[in-house]
Amino acid sequence: MMFSKMTSNIKVSVVPEYDSKNSYPSENRHVFKYHITIENDGSFPIKVIKRKWLIFDVGFGYTEITGDGVIGLTPEIAVGENFTYFSNVMLRSGVGNMSGKYLVRNMDTQENFEIDIPKFNLLSEVLSN
Repeated sequence: MMFSKMTSNIKVSVVPEYDSKNSYPSENRHVFKYHITIENDGSFPIKVIKRKWLIFDVGFGYTEITGDGVIGLTPEIAVGENFTYFSNVMLRSGVGNMSGKYLVRNMDTQENFEIDIPKFNLLSEVLSN
């Protein structure tokens, strides 16, 4: 399932996937991959400067993660172009969700603004059967 959100003509799409190969439910270790595409449908090039994630793990609460760029990069995305990457997260309960924001820079004006990362659900395959 894909989750998408448009902010200021920048579309962020997420496809989460349960990673059964790296998960150990008996040890409360449920790993999820998430594939992200950032599409620049605006009128100026952007650069991804920072990220902020809010991760919810049922029974264990919220965790906030912040950092520079994405996967060690601060990608520049030209008008009409996109940037795709994947990362992962581990939940102890196997049920939760994630949402967040990117801080991006308008490369024409050097002004920074935030774009939303849509909330997406995380559900272990073990628990969904």
